[in-house]
Amino acid sequence: MSRMSRRETRAAILPASVGMALGLVILAAAQTANAATYEVGPDKPYTRIGDVPWAYLLPGDTVLIHWRSTPYQEKWVICRQGTVEAPITVRGVPGPSGELPVIDGNRAVTARGLNYWAEARGVIKIGGANIPQDTMPKFIVIENLEVRSAKPPYTFTADDGTTQKYTANASTIYLEKGENITIRGTVLHDAGNGLFVASSDTEVSRDILIEGNSIYDNGNVGSIYEHNSYTAALGITFQYNHYGPLCAGCGGNNLKDRSAGQVVRYNWIEGGNRQLDLVEVEDSVVIRTDPRYRETHVYGNILIEPAGAGNRQIVHYGGDGRVRNYRKGILFFYHNTVVSRRTDRTTLFRLSTNDEHADARNTIFYATASGNTVSLLDVSGVLDLTHNWIKPGWVKSFGNFKGTVNDDGTSVGGASPGFVDEAGQDYRLAAGSAAIDAGTGLHPRVLPANDVLEQYVKHLSGEDRPDAGPLDIGAFELTP
Repeated sequence: MSRMSRRETRAAILPASVGMALGLVILAAAQTANAATYEVGPDKPYTRIGDVPWAYLLPGDTVLIHWRSTPYQEKWVICRQGTVEAPITVRGVPGPSGELPVIDGNRAVTARGLNYWAEARGVIKIGGANIPQDTMPKFIVIENLEVRSAKPPYTFTADDGTTQKYTANASTIYLEKGENITIRGTVLHDAGNGLFVASSDTEVSRDILIEGNSIYDNGNVGSIYEHNSYTAALGITFQYNHYGPLCAGCGGNNLKDRSAGQVVRYNWIEGGNRQLDLVEVEDSVVIRTDPRYRETHVYGNILIEPAGAGNRQIVHYGGDGRVRNYRKGILFFYHNTVVSRRTDRTTLFRLSTNDEHADARNTIFYATASGNTVSLLDVSGVLDLTHNWIKPGWVKSFGNFKGTVNDDGTSVGGASPGFVDEAGQDYRLAAGSAAIDAGTGLHPRVLPANDVLEQYVKHLSGEDRPDAGPLDIGAFELTP
């Protein structure tokens, strides 16, 4: 039986809940009838973002920020609640050539009528305010903006009128707390952390979607503590994003996450100290005790290690602080394409202890250097290896290895996987590649929720993965 696309799967479950759906439609219609649209921009009712009544937004309200030739030097907090049927949406309206409206944190002025803490932590903040009255923000969508410049030495004018400097860990979007938050189609750059999602024991961020964004050029020179994105939530999905290198001389990771229930799929992640740093949660027992904390899904991604970039490890899974809080679970790593252009050594996985386990299958592990420059693991962990493409000559570890590699001997290899255009970074498979039809079925624990139904489209979108019989290895299926 052919696999259903994600869109077909959603449609297939609708008939079972027609009654509920009808009730939601009626409720949504009532909320939409009362919703307001606030338009900001040249020749619009609001010339400044700060004129929008941020403290009084209601379910279904939409703020449209139109492109203009000069950036908006404004900042604000969103601390209101939408609903599943009627979210609160902040949407950029592109210019004539597709230019996104620019929100510039440097010399930005806090919107009038707001009073909130941690102003120095972000340009756009979600959650944590006195005015509007503090609440758990819910069902918020931010999309189609370019947000930039939140780190020293940049300054801003706070709600009390004083000039203040951003903190080193400031973010373009600082989500202090929130539930059902979507950040989509947005460019996040030139900050300490491009994106920051926080959680604590008392206030846990939940159900976060990071989709179709361009995140690059973040971090602080000489520091390893700020990253392109840094997140901790109960349920978070990253998909269709383009993660570029951090700023020159900045030592942070590309995607660093401390969540339970994280899914990293169909992204392009290039550069960083590590491409993926999936480590223990620090401040939330709720996240740490959730069953999903022990299970991480990474699939359909393109992970690129430039020559001479940061740490030689591509993926770190487990923990980097308190050992008792380490994940001690399983990383499902499948249908990814990993390309290392390092001229020295590359290590694919760092599993923090032997209690960390990775199931790696249907993945291309390609280093342009010779095969003996590639190690599968650092010094510990349990790795199950099946039906991958990897250049011959690889080793288990370059160190004092204390872990376990279970290799079933089904992987294929060669001098190159056979890409359409390696120099042009077109990592789709060309006819004749040894990776074609060489994959295997997925681990039962990833199905059906995390089946590989789509593939990345360069850049910032996805498409249905062709159903062409036996699975190909890597992030792309050869089109029939």
